[in-house]
Amino acid sequence: MSDTLRPRFWERFPLEKLTRPEWEALCDGCGKCCLNKLEDEETGEVALTRVACRLLDNDTCRCAQYPIRHQFVPECIVLTPATLAKNLYWLPQTCAYRLRHEGRPLYDWHPLVSGDPESVHQAGVSVRGMTLPEFEVAEDDWEDHIIEEPL
Repeated sequence: MSDTLRPRFWERFPLEKLTRPEWEALCDGCGKCCLNKLEDEETGEVALTRVACRLLDNDTCRCAQYPIRHQFVPECIVLTPATLAKNLYWLPQTCAYRLRHEGRPLYDWHPLVSGDPESVHQAGVSVRGMTLPEFEVAEDDWEDHIIEEPL
């Protein structure tokens, strides 16, 4: 079978069978999971804000301290195949982890599909250039910065 017809690793294997590098490669670098969210206690509805985690690099949309992020942000969620199902509610609609969990394909702009790490930004799906660092916005004011997810 030619490589163009052969399913790619994220299509061939269930999420729990991926190697650590394959798992990490699924992240498209949109930065949306690093935006602070507000959850309605009554409805459970989650609203996205433009207020970013203090470690998010607004230009790259990546965590500036990813390997040691828990030293700075202990509450940062570690997403693994074992924790994925209970954390789906806060993952972006376009997230590859969510898509694959739901049996859906990755979008054409995903860097694994396009071959270009900039494609997520060129498609307008990332939060590049639209975030505010959390240390600049009082937590009581986060509601003023609710946004719709860039799709």
